[in-house]
Amino acid sequence: MTPPANPPYRFGDLLALARRTWIRHVAAAMERAGFPGYRQTDSWVLRLLAQQPMAIGQLGEAMGVTRQAARKLANGMVERGYATLSPDPADARRTMVVLTSAGEAYAWAVATTQDALNNRLRDRVSPEDLAAGDRVLRAVFLSPNVRRRIDEAVPPPLP
Repeated sequence: MTPPANPPYRFGDLLALARRTWIRHVAAAMERAGFPGYRQTDSWVLRLLAQQPMAIGQLGEAMGVTRQAARKLANGMVERGYATLSPDPADARRTMVVLTSAGEAYAWAVATTQDALNNRLRDRVSPEDLAAGDRVLRAVFLSPNVRRRIDEAVPPPLP
């Protein structure tokens, strides 16, 4: 069979493969640093909780997932010793997720590793290409609410 003259461009496939590669790099670095079992959601959860403890519902809202999904993520952090769950002192109906000292060390290790990967990428492409790639990735987020959250949480690269 002859391939089509203009084969379809499969950005989603490339994006998925790039994400998988990124996660493998971070997971390997975490393993070497003594933090086995890195999960692809850890980075975002840790980034949020390193800023401040959050109620389960707040965590879910910040991540764009259901309360049940946020509880599952929080429970995963608790099971690995990176967080604790406790009632909110201001409202006992809310459960707060708080990083432990091991969770703070894990958050620092993940952030440091991702900063190093970001710097390696920045060294491999021009500032214009990096900015163009950033714009393309932001265009993937179709929901204005998600785009707003992404823009607030992950600023575009500096020129």
